[in-house]
Amino acid sequence: MDAARCLSRLQKLCSKAEYCEADIYRKALKDLEGDADAARKVLEALIGEKYVDNARYASAFAREKAAIQGWGPVKIRFQLKAKGVEEGTIRAALEEIDRGKQADKLNKLLQAKARSLAGDPQFRLKLLRFGLTRGYDYDAVEAEVSKIIATFAGAK
Repeated sequence: MDAARCLSRLQKLCSKAEYCEADIYRKALKDLEGDADAARKVLEALIGEKYVDNARYASAFAREKAAIQGWGPVKIRFQLKAKGVEEGTIRAALEEIDRGKQADKLNKLLQAKARSLAGDPQFRLKLLRFGLTRGYDYDAVEAEVSKIIATFAGAK
């Protein structure tokens, strides 16, 4: 594929969804059969035309993962870092997430998991591990788990 066709294809792709620079560069590199210079030029053209913007991508990614999939800030940061997004951009994207909604999401996730673990001798450990793997920091998870355990103990 030549650079003009690659650019056109990627413009069409980027007009439908947000992509980070690293993903688009990888796609351009594949389309151009490993021609790194041509792929870099295609990426620069897309950035110049505002088809690709890491800040916009990071914001959309953080909002989607937090709201829909229930990911915490640790997991979101890790995934964005893996995509090559800069720390300042990641920090700005994470600040856009509503902390109250994030705490509610963590609570709902842990409540659902707690119901499935009822009677398990490793109840606390498994709840903590679950919250941490969802990308929430230890202090937030531990506080919610303590509340849930208190609720379960009070219900008995």
